[in-house]
Amino acid sequence: MNNKFQAFYDIIEEMKYVYLHDTRPWMIGFSGGKDSTLLCMLLFEMLNGLLPDQLHKQVYIVTSDTMVENPIVRTYMHKASKQIGDAGKHLNVVSDIIYPEMEDTFWSRVIGLGYPTPEPPGFRWCTDRLKIHPMTKYTINKTKCNGEIILLLGVRKAESSYRANNIRNREIEGKILVPHSAIEHAYVYNPLTEIPNEVVWEYLLKDAFTPWGTSTKYLFSLYQGENLGEEKSVLGEIKKEDIPITGNSRFGCWICTMVKEDKSLKNFIDHGATKLKPLRDFRNWLLMMRSLPSARENKRRNGAVYQKKDGALGQGPFTMESRMTILRKLLLLQEETGMELITQEELRCIDRMWEKDGDLSRRALVDLYYETTGKRLPWDTYKVPIYDESVIKEIQSLCEEFDVEFELISKLIVEIENNKSFARSMKLNKAFDKIMNQGWLHYYAIQEGI
Repeated sequence: MNNKFQAFYDIIEEMKYVYLHDTRPWMIGFSGGKDSTLLCMLLFEMLNGLLPDQLHKQVYIVTSDTMVENPIVRTYMHKASKQIGDAGKHLNVVSDIIYPEMEDTFWSRVIGLGYPTPEPPGFRWCTDRLKIHPMTKYTINKTKCNGEIILLLGVRKAESSYRANNIRNREIEGKILVPHSAIEHAYVYNPLTEIPNEVVWEYLLKDAFTPWGTSTKYLFSLYQGENLGEEKSVLGEIKKEDIPITGNSRFGCWICTMVKEDKSLKNFIDHGATKLKPLRDFRNWLLMMRSLPSARENKRRNGAVYQKKDGALGQGPFTMESRMTILRKLLLLQEETGMELITQEELRCIDRMWEKDGDLSRRALVDLYYETTGKRLPWDTYKVPIYDESVIKEIQSLCEEFDVEFELISKLIVEIENNKSFARSMKLNKAFDKIMNQGWLHYYAIQEGI
């Protein structure tokens, strides 16, 4: 037995003890990164060491796909998830891939509702919607089916001081399992907390393949940003002295605007993944769009208007024109790269959002899609305008003549259309009141009064 890896053998024994202690199912979040891969490797090694009649509980290995993952990493994640499921069938291991709700995807929020892209330090709306909410929903469903569940996390104190403090705050001295801070009937088990960085890669690379068949050298090459085929990566040699230095980056969303420069994406491009360069250029353009005052509304989505310290009006969501520009460029990028960057389900969701935001033609999205790609969406023929173009132009003309906001009238018309089938008018009255009481309609009158 290799004493250098004694800590890992001890973890396997502890995992065996916890596994056999009760019948509560286990769940692991698998991102495809080094720590979740290590945790799943140890799990498989433990399960393969048990007798068939000891394999008495279900183990769920769950991959969360944000739908804006780095395309190279996303392909790897999906392949690994399938192989884990195939290799784990006889061990009661099930692999699942979960996605955000369609209304919560990155593009539904940015293009559909006009959300400004996430920005440091505090405006980070993406993580909750793309990762935390789907995983929480999945976990709650499993607790309902099984009564209680144990979540195995691959977090380590050595990763960062913040993470170390977070782990310590949740530890209960003398307890292996701790209650989850937000999910009832869920308990957390952190077997890797004391593993230092320098031995993680050494353990991962001690064998050429994981128990489910993916190459550990290929995983390492992904952390280097190398655009290598799996076969070529297996044949290549890994320099041991490079592991602690360059093997500690993180995967992330290719469109992330929380950082000035995505180092992971840059590494891939620098190492030959030139097909990702158009994605980086688009990401940088979108970052610039966020800072353009002309691309943003002067009110929030709820209609509220606010002033900044310098007296200028605060910025709200992207304007409809900006959202259409973003979608057009994204569709062109998708055509250029051949990568699926936005799904038809997202486009359908965005279509509904635009309609609710006052698209009286009901054809803004389907027409934009056809003009950009030369193809028709499956629901194109069903998109019938509320009014034809001449009527919409007449409404716009009357709004200008009587100094009435066209946005106000279009939203009122949409609410009438949405509620015309209801016999009682209470719902329509509430919808009208909500629109008419929005702050942007009364802001200047209030300022004059003040």
